[in-house]
Amino acid sequence: MTVLFASPSADKTVLEDSGPFTPKFDGHGLITAVVTDADDGELLMVAHMNAQALSLTLETGIAHYFSRSRGKIWKKGETSGNLQTVTEIRTDCDQDALWLKVRVAGHDATCHTGRRSCFYRSVTMAGENPVLTITDDVRHFDPASVYHSVKDDSK
Repeated sequence: MTVLFASPSADKTVLEDSGPFTPKFDGHGLITAVVTDADDGELLMVAHMNAQALSLTLETGIAHYFSRSRGKIWKKGETSGNLQTVTEIRTDCDQDALWLKVRVAGHDATCHTGRRSCFYRSVTMAGENPVLTITDDVRHFDPASVYHSVKDDSK
């Protein structure tokens, strides 16, 4: 079964109310998905979904995304074992962004670097220059051993 999405209404009040879910994909056919941990709210990642990825996610309960760099659908965690089981999907008032609440299997890590979250660095200023500082250097798995035979499919 493939979920089909109707076109978004031009009537803002229809978009903002309950009723049909009519996601507003951008000009590239994508919608932004913010992903957090269902239990503690930690921001895990931001990704994009096309209609097929969103449909697969709704059908299976496992998060699927569209990789812009690879130009294809990917089932998050398929290689690493860190599958994301979706507990809730929310959309914003315009239906042009999604919020996925997930539980991560395996190592409880989302980032291909082995960290729990893709947001493991903070940006600060050192004088007049922006610099990155690692705020979470805990690796839940060794990326080299998990992705040893996978080329650019690590996410």
